[in-house]
Order: sequence, then structure tokens, then C-alpha cells
Amino acid sequence: MEDKSLGSVEKSLEELEAVVERLESGELSLEDALKEFERGVKLTRECQEALKDAEQKVEILLKKTENAEPEPFEAPPNGDDA
Repeated sequence: MEDKSLGSVEKSLEELEAVVERLESGELSLEDALKEFERGVKLTRECQEALKDAEQKVEILLKKTENAEPEPFEAPPNGDDA
């Protein structure tokens, strides 16, 4: 799956909440309820995949820095001789 931005994940979560509200309303026909349910499952999977990707990135970063030694910070030259 492609890398989803935070805004895209938030949009998916908002849409998922709307799907749940429509399903809970009880006003949908069986056919429409099934379509909404399918959409909800798809959105849930997309969000779970995005969360898994984020967790993997955090794990990789933590592994890379677990035994890292601090390095002194040196600001790059800014070209000003003031």
C-alpha cells in the first residue's frame, strides 16, 4: 500500500465515523447498509495499514538510534560574516 499522509488518514477516519453513524441510524435499506459496511471495512483496512506502516517506521528509527552516540551539533555556515 502507498504511504498515506496524516491528513489522508484523518480523512479516512472521519469518513469511517460517518459510515458508522449511517449504519447505526437504522434508516438504510439492507442493500445500502451492505454497501456502507463494505466501505467501512475498506476504510478500516486502509487505516490499519497506515498505522502498521507508521509503527514499522518508528521501530526502524528506534533500532537505528538505540545505540547511537550523541554528536555535537554544528550549525551550517549561513554565509554572513557579521
